[in-house]
Amino acid sequence: MSVAKPVEFSEFYNLLNRVKEGNSNLEQELNAMVEEYKNNETAESELHELGQVFIYVGLMELYKYTESEDINFIGCIDKEGWDALEEKNKAELPPHLANTMISYAKKNNLSKEIAKKWDKRTREINKHIMGMARYITEGIIDVID
Repeated sequence: MSVAKPVEFSEFYNLLNRVKEGNSNLEQELNAMVEEYKNNETAESELHELGQVFIYVGLMELYKYTESEDINFIGCIDKEGWDALEEKNKAELPPHLANTMISYAKKNNLSKEIAKKWDKRTREINKHIMGMARYITEGIIDVID
C-alpha cells in the first residue's frame, strides 16, 4: 500500500501573498496558476484536484464578494471595509467562501467527476468536501487578512 502525498498548496498561498504585498509582476503568474487549477492540469491526486478546484472557486468568489480582482487592494481592506462588505453581501466572507465551494461541488457533480477520473468511489470524495472547503477558505483568509 502506498502512502498518499500530503495535499498542500503553499506554492499558491506564497504567490498570492506576494501579489497581496504589492508584487504586481506576479499577477500574471498567479492568474496562470489559478487557470491551471480550474482546468485540472496539474493535480497529483483526487484530493489535490478537489483542492485546486476549490482554490479557483474561492478566489473567483472573493473577487465577486469584494468587487475587485486586485489582491493588493483586497489585502488592504480594513475592518470597517470588511464590515460593509459583509452587510452588502449579507454574509461573512469565510463561511460564504466555504459554502460557495460546497455548492459548486454539488451543482457540478464534482465528486462523481473526480472519482471517475481517479478511479475512486464517489463517497470517498464526498467525505472530504467540507474539510477541503474549510482548509482552502482558511488559507485564502490567512493570506488576505
